[in-house]
Amino acid sequence: MKKMFIPILAAALLVGACGPEPEPTLSAADVQATALAAAQTMIAETQAAIPTATPIPPTETASPTPLPTATFLLPTQALELPTTVPPVQPTTADICNDPKHLIPGVDGPKTNYRIWNDTNVPVNGSLYLSKTPHGECGYRGFSIPKNGSIVLQLPIGCYSAWAWSTDPKKPINVSGYGLCANNTDKWTIKITSDKIIMLPP
Repeated sequence: MKKMFIPILAAALLVGACGPEPEPTLSAADVQATALAAAQTMIAETQAAIPTATPIPPTETASPTPLPTATFLLPTQALELPTTVPPVQPTTADICNDPKHLIPGVDGPKTNYRIWNDTNVPVNGSLYLSKTPHGECGYRGFSIPKNGSIVLQLPIGCYSAWAWSTDPKKPINVSGYGLCANNTDKWTIKITSDKIIMLPP
């Protein structure tokens, strides 16, 4: 039995010597350093996984609310308005150029004007008085039969005259300007087929 023990022991040592190298054992310091490194790695990975903070957009600051304005209440009592309103005369318009304005009867000197239609057709016409020193001015219309005449008492002054035929078969359209009377004698305004003239007394 002793003879077999020694060769078995020798074979075991040989087998042990030819086997893989045993794993080295770690010291306590090595275990502590490994654990510390693993913990730091875990902390770093946890920090990296945390989402980055995005800045919060600024909120719009409210502007100050305007103060209420004072409101004045009008009395509820009805206002009394005049029943008649005086006519308003335009300040810039010349009443002499208003076709509705006829020559007014004022206190300036007047004379008789004979308006003589020396044509063979009836006519309608209009006289325009330029403003006199007494403020007289405006228009005066007339109608005269053929070869007829009328007499009008009008202010002394300077007139313009127009006349036109009322017969469409015999058209006449004439005018005259600067027809001025300078005294109270009877003046004649003559209408012909081609013009209007003033004849002295």
